[in-house]
Amino acid sequence: MKRWVSIAILSVIVVPALLFGGWCWTTLHYTYAQGQRAGYVQKISKKGWLCKTWEGELAMANLPGTMPQIFSFSVMDDAVARQIADTVGRRVSLSYDQHRGIPTTCFGDTEFFITHVTMVPEPGSLPAQAAGANVPGAAAAPPH
Repeated sequence: MKRWVSIAILSVIVVPALLFGGWCWTTLHYTYAQGQRAGYVQKISKKGWLCKTWEGELAMANLPGTMPQIFSFSVMDDAVARQIADTVGRRVSLSYDQHRGIPTTCFGDTEFFITHVTMVPEPGSLPAQAAGANVPGAAAAPPH
């Protein structure tokens, strides 16, 4: 009889826990898609009751005057989250890995996890060197 009780406990508690752990590991280590999104970081915050995760929003405007599309993302790495926080309000390109099927929000509220941040120059702006006097044909600014 004791043998059947221990087999029942094993099949009811241990096996589902192992399956759940295996599913979490697989979804977090298998990348469904990779990509980049460009826009303006409008929000990044660390939130959650029990599992604190970095969550953010990127406003992507395709044409001036149009409503931006909001790209919600999660960040696992604190260093990357700090880089994103330093770029709030500026145009950036975010590289992401998409992990589908994550069974809980303890790892992040979204399936898009940011891996790298790159600053992008504003459309129509000149690079810093092009605005200086080193550009051939540029008139020197009068002294003040």
